[in-house]
Amino acid sequence: MNYHNVSFLASYGLSRQIPPSSRLEVAFAGRSNVGKSSLINRLLGRKALARVSAVPGKTATVNFYDLDGKIHLVDLPGYGYAKVAKSEKFRWAELIEGYLNDPNRDLGLVVLLVDMRHPATNLDCDMANYLIETGRPFIVVLTKADKLKKTEREKRLAAIADELPCGDQLTILPFSSETGEGVEQLRSILEEISAPDEDTE
Repeated sequence: MNYHNVSFLASYGLSRQIPPSSRLEVAFAGRSNVGKSSLINRLLGRKALARVSAVPGKTATVNFYDLDGKIHLVDLPGYGYAKVAKSEKFRWAELIEGYLNDPNRDLGLVVLLVDMRHPATNLDCDMANYLIETGRPFIVVLTKADKLKKTEREKRLAAIADELPCGDQLTILPFSSETGEGVEQLRSILEEISAPDEDTE
């Protein structure tokens, strides 16, 4: 897959505006300021394809990107940012839930981002529970891994498996948009799910 052959497709502010799937989709979910945009940019080898902001809650739309004509990457709004109006919170929730609840979406994977430096929040656990209950396939990516020393990393890796529901059964991948740690592993996962099914004898 050519990760440099990527283009922005569209943004949607309401779930009813989102068109039906035309490609296999991989969605990125996580709390505000967890590093979704930075991860997408690093994954694709771009500096500013996905807009990065120091201000939490900047991504207020569902953003679609086409990757090599094979899959669509879907950047969901961050959840859990307190400093916005209730009406905005409801709109974000409607967007996220409307997208994830659509049974007709060709959703191959949800990448759930959690800040490795901190314990998983209640909202992270709620999202993991929701994905488990709805049968959506997902992995957990621990962002900002470069911010921790080796012993701290080991502690957090052990702890996250206890903090998240069914944590010992999840694929958990440390990631750093600064150093590139985890990029190749995540690309391998995307290529695996986007590979055409081969007929088995």
